[in-house]
Amino acid sequence: MLYDFHTHTFLSDGVLSPVELIRRAVANGYTAIAVTDHAGLGDQERVLDILVKECEMATAEMGIMAFPGVELTHVPPKRIAEAARKAKSLGAKIVLVHGETIKEPVAEGTNQAALESPDVDILVHPGMLTEAEAEMAKKAGIYLELTARAGHSLTNGHVARTAMSVGASLVVDSDGHGPGDLLTEELAQQVAIGAGLPHDAIDAVLHTNPQAIIANMVG
Repeated sequence: MLYDFHTHTFLSDGVLSPVELIRRAVANGYTAIAVTDHAGLGDQERVLDILVKECEMATAEMGIMAFPGVELTHVPPKRIAEAARKAKSLGAKIVLVHGETIKEPVAEGTNQAALESPDVDILVHPGMLTEAEAEMAKKAGIYLELTARAGHSLTNGHVARTAMSVGASLVVDSDGHGPGDLLTEELAQQVAIGAGLPHDAIDAVLHTNPQAIIANMVG
């Protein structure tokens, strides 16, 4: 079983159409995929109108669970809760927030604002995550991402250690922008092991936690 909740299409900065991305995920053996193009407050309608339709079609016809979503990216922290709420109202099944990765000038306070929003599901590539932020994630039931994306993955080990120290939940995603970025079972395992997860935690991160995310989306 292979799950990925962070991917992009040509609706933002990816290279594939939504349906081609999903088809390639099927070929890679995915059980479920979330298509989560970058969005702010003003472009959610355009992105989600397409993704909702394409994911419904793919789920019905292509033998995969496909979920429409957004990655709220460089949204001012004080507007994140509003943007997440709007995305859910427009049909997003999952809302990610582009966390404070060390590779981009993300506004300070983004991680905290994401973790305070009841409509956020995953804080992706959260960078130098603090223990207080990990505690917030645990309390809110928000997942923290270990990413396969080059650059963003530089802090995977820190994120894993900080999350595990307080019992916050982790998930592995591709942050895929093109066909060569998608996960395989081997790559997902390597990301988890490379982040320093103990072997007895890997099954929860790769299977149990994704299944809980899906249950929340369909429930």
